[in-house]
Amino acid sequence: MKSVIERYSEAKEDHHQTMSASAEAKLWQREAGSLRQQLHNLQEHHRQLLGQQLSGLDVKDLQSLENKLEMSLRNIRMKKDQLMIDQIQELNAKGSLMHRENIELYNKVNIAHQENMELRRKVYGHGVNEHPESSKARGNILNTENEDALVTLELSQPQSAQRDKSETPSIG
Repeated sequence: MKSVIERYSEAKEDHHQTMSASAEAKLWQREAGSLRQQLHNLQEHHRQLLGQQLSGLDVKDLQSLENKLEMSLRNIRMKKDQLMIDQIQELNAKGSLMHRENIELYNKVNIAHQENMELRRKVYGHGVNEHPESSKARGNILNTENEDALVTLELSQPQSAQRDKSETPSIG
């Protein structure tokens, strides 16, 4: 059995080696012709997908082409919808993060306001909310818990031009 397989292999190799240049040229010509035909078919199919040169098609071919185009459109729409859903989820996550940061900042502002009021009470005495001669920096922000409530921020420094220098703490 092995000798038969060896003789077959040798004969096959001899056949490939003896193939003439003209036979090889004919093989490549057939291959080139086949590739040209495939290219022509692909170009024709492409034109048909673009809606050009439809006159040679019968009803069955036109329905097949229509079904292919509808499936392609459906796939495109599904991809577009998925991208939009992903973007919406990303924007919702960013909005949620910004809302949390806004609440944290609001809480920090309230703490600063309370500390400012405590400092005023210490400086001006109990029951005094505001010193009439103080300079103020004001700002407004929207309360995130109650949208109708406007929070007013005030920073004030007392006018110390008339204080004497003995009240000013010294360093050293």
